[in-house]
Amino acid sequence: METKISTTSTKPYTKSPLLHLVPSCLLSHPPDLASSNSPEELCTKISLCDALIVRSGTKVTREVFERSGGRLKVVGRAGIGIDNVDFSAATEHGCLVVNAPTANTIAAAEHGIALPTAMARNIAQADVSMKAGKWQRSKYVGVSLVGKTLAVMGFGKVGSEVARRAKGLGMHMIAHDPYAPADRARAIGVDLLTFEEAISIADFISLHMPLTPATSRIFSDQAFSQMKKGVRIVNVARGGVIDEEALVRALDSGIVCSVFVQAALDVFTEEPPPKDSRSSKEGLAIEVAEAVVGALKGELAATAVNAPMIPAEVLTELALFVTLSEKLGRLGVQLVGGGNGVQSVKVTYASARGPDDLDTGMLRAMITKGLIEPISSVFINLVNADFTAKQRGLRITEEHILLDGSPENPLELIQVQIANVESKFATAISDSG
Repeated sequence: METKISTTSTKPYTKSPLLHLVPSCLLSHPPDLASSNSPEELCTKISLCDALIVRSGTKVTREVFERSGGRLKVVGRAGIGIDNVDFSAATEHGCLVVNAPTANTIAAAEHGIALPTAMARNIAQADVSMKAGKWQRSKYVGVSLVGKTLAVMGFGKVGSEVARRAKGLGMHMIAHDPYAPADRARAIGVDLLTFEEAISIADFISLHMPLTPATSRIFSDQAFSQMKKGVRIVNVARGGVIDEEALVRALDSGIVCSVFVQAALDVFTEEPPPKDSRSSKEGLAIEVAEAVVGALKGELAATAVNAPMIPAEVLTELALFVTLSEKLGRLGVQLVGGGNGVQSVKVTYASARGPDDLDTGMLRAMITKGLIEPISSVFINLVNADFTAKQRGLRITEEHILLDGSPENPLELIQVQIANVESKFATAISDSG
């Protein structure tokens, strides 16, 4: 069957990477679909597609996945944010979601520095004043960034790059991100604080967090009331993380610097790309196209967002163990003779690496796949393995045994124990599993 990849963008920088990577695929972006970006249009065509590439304007809803009939294998988001894709529905239907987290990182970080520097020195206001024929140099002097505290809210790829650049400007860096490793922050001289601590001591606040139920309107009246008077806010992330009415009230009250109404927002739903940003757009298209095509070929995606997240170099290192893990699961379930079925499984990893240096998420998912798929009518893949295990009441625990030796080899042993089951063979399963 011919592979069909559909994209909701007609831009040449979206189409050309796919044609280069998969010249034999059927690339579809009907004009009516590209112009409307509506779920209704997607639903009428999605059952014919193996993969879908979208930008932020297209909503990929639960109905889209249901109407795909199981054919849709990959959704590629040309960009970082995935709030326009129903993440839970994708996982339940075994559809991999990939994004392009690196191609636009530097452009976004540079923009995240340009806005606060322009705001601190009142560049936009001075420009308007000058063009109006006025000469008000003293009015628009502004403030220096040196010595000021910048709070980066969301310390991912873009946030960390903003922090690196702000350090070079002489700013004191703090950050908040409940998922960021403290050692990575310390490595570039950033202190990780709680949300309340960060916003209460910052002179500048730069937002780089995704829009999720937890972050929606997180910058509310209550949050603004905890900030220093005269704080300056920059948002180059998602518009929904700020309660815009609360921001207006904060500006009016002077909590947020209101000398010249200084909050810099760059969160429009869709913007015409500037002439000089074409290269970053092409980079986004190439990165997401490579991820989509690789996933369709069965390759492990380093940019997957609803599957175990593992760096590309670790994916290569663990490739053989991924295959082994699935086979261990399949072998184990075939040894079970009856009873109540498989309900409790213990996986043991023996390695010279500590647990923090050995990401076993993908291995666990593949063991789950091997355990469930032979006895299930549902196709199990890396995306929905954990979800399906939870639905079926399968409990998987992991144990890490630290060995002496060289950490160059990621693993020395993987052991799968199935507890409280009967064996088809007397010596196949011990009393403990």
